Amino acid sequence: MTLMKTADSAPERALHIKGSPNSRQREFFACRQKYVAYGGARGGGKSWALRRKLVLMCLRYPGLRCLLVRRTLPELRSNHLSPLLAEYGAILSYSERDKELTLENGSRITLGYAASERDALRYQGQEYDVIALDEATQLSEYQFSIFKACLRGTSDRPRRIYLTCNPGGIGHAWVKRLFIDREYRTGENPDDYAFVPATVFDNDILTRADPDYVRRLESLPTRLREAWLYGKWDIFEGQFFTEFDEARHVCAATAIPRAYHTIAAFDYGFDMLAAYICICDRTGRVYVTDEFCAPNLTLGEAAKKISELCRGKGVEFAVASPDLWNRRQDSGKSGFEIMQSAEGMPPMRPADDRRIPGWRVVREYLADRDDGTPGLLISERCRELIRCLPALLFDKNRTEDASGEPHSVTHSPEALRYALMSRFAAAEEGGHKFRFRNDRSNSFFD
Repeated sequence: MTLMKTADSAPERALHIKGSPNSRQREFFACRQKYVAYGGARGGGKSWALRRKLVLMCLRYPGLRCLLVRRTLPELRSNHLSPLLAEYGAILSYSERDKELTLENGSRITLGYAASERDALRYQGQEYDVIALDEATQLSEYQFSIFKACLRGTSDRPRRIYLTCNPGGIGHAWVKRLFIDREYRTGENPDDYAFVPATVFDNDILTRADPDYVRRLESLPTRLREAWLYGKWDIFEGQFFTEFDEARHVCAATAIPRAYHTIAAFDYGFDMLAAYICICDRTGRVYVTDEFCAPNLTLGEAAKKISELCRGKGVEFAVASPDLWNRRQDSGKSGFEIMQSAEGMPPMRPADDRRIPGWRVVREYLADRDDGTPGLLISERCRELIRCLPALLFDKNRTEDASGEPHSVTHSPEALRYALMSRFAAAEEGGHKFRFRNDRSNSFFD
């Protein structure tokens, strides 16, 4: 039973709503943070909890403005509209023209979709008190930022965004960053975010109604089983570098040996500069030792930051995307000319930017060598690379290529690919001699 508050001074009316939440759903209902994510695995009762939370808040706050979003409208109809009308049809009225559910106290739930970033732009300028993003990992971080901007108003009602999520999808990286890893950027308040994990084992209603459901999840391929049954965020279907294991490929900064050769590599875009220092030791193992990642830098500003990153580290040269050697129409200069003129900038070299051969090389370095340890280790200081490398997805059209979406996770892996493609190793008696590519030809220097 719950009480519905009316928009005027009429007395509260008692309503009987069937269904009782399980312990995880109660935890979700009790969260008061601004952004609350719920789920992590299949069968955790996410959809029911999301619908119940919206209805309860609409009953509690007259005139509440809610937005319920899924990637496509057909998904929203089958997964939420039909169940909402079946469960709460006695207190909800639906307008097909407005795509809106209303209560008699003036509260309303608007149905929305965001199959593309252009769809999300339709909501710019609109105001909502509560926004529910179902299957949030199917949305990009840019789409999430648009919806965050819609969370506003002048009333004293709560302002909340509720998300349901499973590992995988285009939004995997930003959901994991905010709610699982809890790594926050400037302007993001950690106290605003909460995550309530749930698996099928928390949903006793489902396991009683369908005892075989767990067995079906257990029979899935390993990666799907780990993600869908146990809600593991480091393993998901569609992951490009399944070989990456933070426990094996990340090392303490103090464990990095003396460098035999040192280079820098960077991927530049105005949306993000990702720059790295890479060394190889005398055994041929490559270490990524330092990083600098920041958005909204001009070419000159980026060059200054790279110079600072390289200072005192004996960097022999820096590799970057060949498109920096193209002349810019606005200045008549190339990006290379602008950046190379910065004080302290190492000699720049165009990277071998072939994608599929490059990703194959990265896989080779992630693989174990004869001694049972990987050929690539990443310093614990390089948090952005550690976050982005496992978040890369397969390209849907080229099975050996990584997807360009979500774009926010591509810069660091691209820079790593440039670095590893600049190397050449030749076996010699008594060990290995490692030389770095000096340019895009077959010449090398020691």
